Amino acid sequence: MVSRLFVAFVVGVTLLGLEGAGEKQARAGETSRSEYKVLAPIRHGNLTVFPVVASSSHNTQQFLTLDEGLRSGEVVVSEAGAIRPMVRRRSGPMPPIREGAQVNQLMLVNNSSRPLLLLAGEVVSGGKQDRVIAKDRIVPAESDPIDLGVFCVEPGRWVGTSSKFYSKGGMASAMAAPGVRSKAMSDKDQQKVWSEVGKTRAAMIASVPAAGETVTVQGEAPEIQAMQTTTSYAKLMDNKAVQKQVDSVAAPMESDYKSVIKQLRDRNAVGVVVAVNDEIIWADMFASTDLLQKYWPKLVRSYAAEAIVTHATGKKVDEGAAQAFLEQMSGRHENVESEPGLYRHTEITGDGFKVFELTSLLPKTGFELHVAKMAEN
Repeated sequence: MVSRLFVAFVVGVTLLGLEGAGEKQARAGETSRSEYKVLAPIRHGNLTVFPVVASSSHNTQQFLTLDEGLRSGEVVVSEAGAIRPMVRRRSGPMPPIREGAQVNQLMLVNNSSRPLLLLAGEVVSGGKQDRVIAKDRIVPAESDPIDLGVFCVEPGRWVGTSSKFYSKGGMASAMAAPGVRSKAMSDKDQQKVWSEVGKTRAAMIASVPAAGETVTVQGEAPEIQAMQTTTSYAKLMDNKAVQKQVDSVAAPMESDYKSVIKQLRDRNAVGVVVAVNDEIIWADMFASTDLLQKYWPKLVRSYAAEAIVTHATGKKVDEGAAQAFLEQMSGRHENVESEPGLYRHTEITGDGFKVFELTSLLPKTGFELHVAKMAEN
């Protein structure tokens, strides 16, 4: 574990010349990274989550989430060319502002006094198309406009009444199911993202029963008709018939795990290992219980959505298998990207899995804010 992280640090230094204060703190903090321990599973339907506790936790109160920023209006997401920078007292050249909307580009401004945490898989709705964020990153406080790398999850629309992306109450942004997240994070391929959205849409339509709905003259329930006519991943997941299916799995799971988090606060509950049909597919771990609690409502819905559309088979998964999944983090290849003094993003490729680590390099941090691991067939 230590050697792997040290190699990642050396690669980052070699490629990017990291010498700031935050990087030095990260170097000191990596040798004491918390070990994870898997606890007894919570099961609902074909979805199983294993709570994960850590030997230590970090203070993450300074970080703003996308939901918090969109709801408060402090974070502005817009189509490219539709936003202009505020005048700020900072050195360095301004990032280029490209004219005209583009499929794989959005602009984001963080007007908050807190750094913004973005997670790969978060879906923002509005503009000309709904988009999914491509990778974990940190946006500095009071930022100039940044080019936000995204993938489209709505292939059938390129029009909009506004170029802005707004909060509509509740959870300001959704989290894509692991199948869609993986195409953005690992494959980094727009066509594969669209293909996975299409598969999810078809599987959702097939999973929703028409019984009990008001039948139209064509013989189909209105909600199912709406599912068939939309290409928007966000609208699909917001469909009442789909919500009912997802809630049947997510609601009891969310309630049970919230209780677990409360009981395990002193033990630093920081994440989950996720299994669908007794096959481990994913893990999400955070730097603190507080951060996990903020993301849990939309994470559990994303896991539930995956459970509804997945028909994988496997042997009964237990704590030992989940623990082994977390302990296997070393890979045969690592790719490191960094913004000095802000964050480092490490992608680790192993045999049958990928790991994505986001490390904060801000002053007084130097710890991993989020770690995601996906199983690959």
